[in-house]
Amino acid sequence: MADDLVVSRSLVIPAAELSERFSRSSGPGGQGVNTADTRVELSFDLASSPSVPAYLQERMLARLAPRLVDGVVTIAASEHRTQLANRRAARERLASLLRDAALPPSPERRATRPTRGSKERRLGAKKRRGDIKKGRQGRFE
Repeated sequence: MADDLVVSRSLVIPAAELSERFSRSSGPGGQGVNTADTRVELSFDLASSPSVPAYLQERMLARLAPRLVDGVVTIAASEHRTQLANRRAARERLASLLRDAALPPSPERRATRPTRGSKERRLGAKKRRGDIKKGRQGRFE
């Protein structure tokens, strides 16, 4: 599984920049759960990666700031019973995370004014609601 991680057509992370750690996983597995190191922690040092272009690196660091520890993003996978399946899951999750972080920013929202019709509908609805509540008071004038 020493393949490069394909994030997008323009961004490929070399396998040498990824590091994997294995540990015992909780969950199903019977007696083998005590001996098999099936949990996978996949780490990628985003801050010092030479394979990520500078403009993308800046954007990704800003977007992933809450998830980073010293510029390193870590994904843990333990939902499968085999190490290989967890390795695949962790790689897919990391690729998805990096892909989302690399997206260009959405265009700024242009402020618009409410239309006359929408104002009238809103005020009409408020008036009807007020009339309904007034009818519940039990006083008829």
